[in-house]
Amino acid sequence: MIRKSMVIVSMLLLASIALAAENVKLNGYIIDNMCGGMHAKDANAEEVVKHHKKSCALMDGCKESGYAVFANGKLYKLDEGGNQKVVELLKKSKSERGFAVQVEGSVEGDTITVSSISETAPEKK
Repeated sequence: MIRKSMVIVSMLLLASIALAAENVKLNGYIIDNMCGGMHAKDANAEEVVKHHKKSCALMDGCKESGYAVFANGKLYKLDEGGNQKVVELLKKSKSERGFAVQVEGSVEGDTITVSSISETAPEKK
């Protein structure tokens, strides 16, 4: 009986965690976590991210740190699948800096589990 109760409680807990994740569509800019972490609190963080270089984002250390999307004044770290999609996107992109993207997925805390990501046109001033 106790075992059956534990299974039911576990299933309810997992269901509530799944429901806690919020599905979103974010428009923002990609930056690697190493550089993003250094500039996240800067007053001009958004400008730094908008001009981040492709060559930096694909350096071994930066690539290994993973990626984030800067949207709505906040950095959202990407899950492992999202990181792999970003590497592919960066390699194919003709842009050399400032990678505007649209990311769809579910957010929990400051991490987004990416279902899709695509490069978009950078915003015009």
